[in-house]
Amino acid sequence: MSEGVITITDNEFESEVLQSEQPVLVYFWASWCGPCKLMSPLINLAATKYSDRLKIVKMEVDPNPTTVKNYQVEGVPAFRLVQGEKLLASTEGAIGKDRLLQFLDEHLSNN
Repeated sequence: MSEGVITITDNEFESEVLQSEQPVLVYFWASWCGPCKLMSPLINLAATKYSDRLKIVKMEVDPNPTTVKNYQVEGVPAFRLVQGEKLLASTEGAIGKDRLLQFLDEHLSNN
């Protein structure tokens, strides 16, 4: 399993997320989004901390309207935790390190 955050597009969503054997945290961001810049180090931290049981991908919202619409992303940064075709959890807006880790722990402890 590769560590780190994978950047994907609409075209790669099915193969990278829906067909993944592990749960996937999809991080929606935008280049013009100030809070998104603050989230990047936290996303990398989570990718390292949870590398054994979670895949993390990031998707820029503007060039990928299909997935943004399908997952009803209304603001960035946004997070969707997906396993197979199922949306396990979602949150929007910048969140701190503790909240991000708590969000992941809550939903990954069942696996």
